[in-house]
Amino acid sequence: MDFRLDLIETKIEFFEAYDLKALEQKIDQQIETNKALLLDVYSVTHQTVFNPKTEKIHYSAVVHFKAKR
Repeated sequence: MDFRLDLIETKIEFFEAYDLKALEQKIDQQIETNKALLLDVYSVTHQTVFNPKTEKIHYSAVVHFKAKR
């Protein structure tokens, strides 16, 4: 039986929320989780759009994590 551990080199995660504070909390929570996997934030891209059906602002973000070197 072979037992092999591979490190995650890169990981991209998507987040969305209806208020900026909630979006920040989701991202912060995932940053702490990914620290255990030895991943750091490499880049963050965000977007804001108005949803006419709910009449609310919709926030989304893409966070790219990379392995610590």
